[in-house]
Amino acid sequence: MPLEPWKTLARRTILRHSKFLTVESHIIQLPDGHIISDWAWLLMPDFVNVLPLTIENTFLCFRQTKYSVHGVSLAPVGGMLEGDEAPLPAAQRELLEETGYEASEWIDLGQYQVDGNRGGGIGYMFLAKGARRIGEANADDLEDQVLLELSRADLEAALLAGEFKVLSWATVVALALVRLGL
Repeated sequence: MPLEPWKTLARRTILRHSKFLTVESHIIQLPDGHIISDWAWLLMPDFVNVLPLTIENTFLCFRQTKYSVHGVSLAPVGGMLEGDEAPLPAAQRELLEETGYEASEWIDLGQYQVDGNRGGGIGYMFLAKGARRIGEANADDLEDQVLLELSRADLEAALLAGEFKVLSWATVVALALVRLGL
């Protein structure tokens, strides 16, 4: 018996906080016909995360702070898609803005819904191989961050130690390492 998707029968906006967050209430119908009349749904911008591998065979990441993360975390390159921007150009733009690097080979590591039940945007993951510096970083990020170059062994150790404290960040690192062959 094939699985059937849930159906959205109606939606209404409860809160339009900013371009970063809208909360909706949906009326949904389950495959068995059951109706749920108040299903919370979050609209948040889609984003990219990029793990760059340099021509020197080191990985670029940041040591930084984020509002929702306690303490300091390691983080990949990342940011929101702007307007109708496609994921790959957004990833290329973010790499250049945040690091001053460009990459010669881009590997799509997939797209992932943030929350399977509540939405929250889609994360697009990329491995950028052959990264080389072509200029200075020009990021407008609010957090403090320091660009690091890590060996593969150091990157793997940091991932396993939980130093990438946001799920999408750990995901792009793990996917990139799998793609490169553990």
